[in-house]
Amino acid sequence: MGAVSDSKKAYRLLKRALVSRTAVQRVRRRLAASEPHEPGRYRVAVYFADGAVNMYQMRQWYRPLAELARRWPVVVLARSATGADRLLDEEAPPVAFVPTIGDLERFIATQDIRVVLYVNQNTRNFQMFRYGRRWHVFINHGESDKMYMTTNQYKAYDYALVAGQAARDRLSRTLWDYDIDGRTIEIGRPQADHYAGSLPYTPDDRTVVLYAPTWEGDRPSAHYGSIATHGEKLMGALLASRQHRVVYRPHPRSGVVDHEYGAAHRRIVAAISAANSADPSAQHVYDDGADLGWQLAAADVAIVDISAMVYDRLAVGKPLMITRPQDERASIDTNGYLSDCEWLTAGSASDIVSEVERVRADEAAIARLRMWVQHYFGDTTPGVATEKFHTAIERLMQEWDRWHQHEVGAIRRDEDDDDDEVDDEEV
Repeated sequence: MGAVSDSKKAYRLLKRALVSRTAVQRVRRRLAASEPHEPGRYRVAVYFADGAVNMYQMRQWYRPLAELARRWPVVVLARSATGADRLLDEEAPPVAFVPTIGDLERFIATQDIRVVLYVNQNTRNFQMFRYGRRWHVFINHGESDKMYMTTNQYKAYDYALVAGQAARDRLSRTLWDYDIDGRTIEIGRPQADHYAGSLPYTPDDRTVVLYAPTWEGDRPSAHYGSIATHGEKLMGALLASRQHRVVYRPHPRSGVVDHEYGAAHRRIVAAISAANSADPSAQHVYDDGADLGWQLAAADVAIVDISAMVYDRLAVGKPLMITRPQDERASIDTNGYLSDCEWLTAGSASDIVSEVERVRADEAAIARLRMWVQHYFGDTTPGVATEKFHTAIERLMQEWDRWHQHEVGAIRRDEDDDDDEVDDEEV
């Protein structure tokens, strides 16, 4: 058995190496056929060391970065061939493929990069930290109350751009000797200013409900997925209603661990198709596309599991409900929004039509929602977060200038002192 296992492992490694090599060659050909990067053009870089599997961490920043690039040109430093290949396919900023440290050094030498942004905590970020005389800034790829949001790795960055007061409180509770006021800058959720996309239905007087469950999880503490416990019941009730339209957007990994969970998902997809066939005007949507934004903005009410989708929707400031995990072993943070949210239990899933109408009309629930939106994201008026993001980058650029001038002044003073010493010797 050991020999067979080793052979399979060797085969997987060889296959992975061949895929990587092919991707490298393809990316180099694509970049060679495009216009070369103009020397000295870029002041802002986004460092992305991941492959295609984690593109969701970059995608949500495409539009905010495009807006920022009107003032400060932005380039993505892509370390992985599969990641670079996917970036070239999508609406990403310009891409510099720098798989080796030598490639990275050569590219940086041609540019005047002053701010480096990081969307995740990839261990290869450490390779970029070696370059001083620029600000290293963690911007993350979401906002939530997960442990990931309080990792001690925050201390590795010069600054962190955070969503709001909730993030600052979270870091204050967790990190020792971390200068919250000096090293964090609140920017809200600039991605929410760019929630866009073409609606796959014609708006009418139906109430639009987004149901966006996560996958089943691979351990009891992460059993947040609701498809098998809530999903079929709530979807059945909403699909039977002539007053509601459902946008069903499940996590792409749904069913990878639990076969029955995947089967429940497939039954929901079939039910959507059947409902649309019976009543074409319903225009229910099974959404498995790459773009995320229009779903969050368009829905009158959202039903989500405990996941980053909670906070993506919260940034919109519109009614939402959270499915309460049926597995009591699932870990639930009780310090933030989940301590005061609108829960949907498995037992009440069949009554979803009345629950949806309740959260839309309940003034107390709406007031609580507004309070938490303010706590997590500050002012969510369209355009405000984008302005905060731009102001934060402008502040960092000004601080770069200040430190640079200080350094130049120190060098000049040292040169003057050397000249004085030479004059004294001549005398």
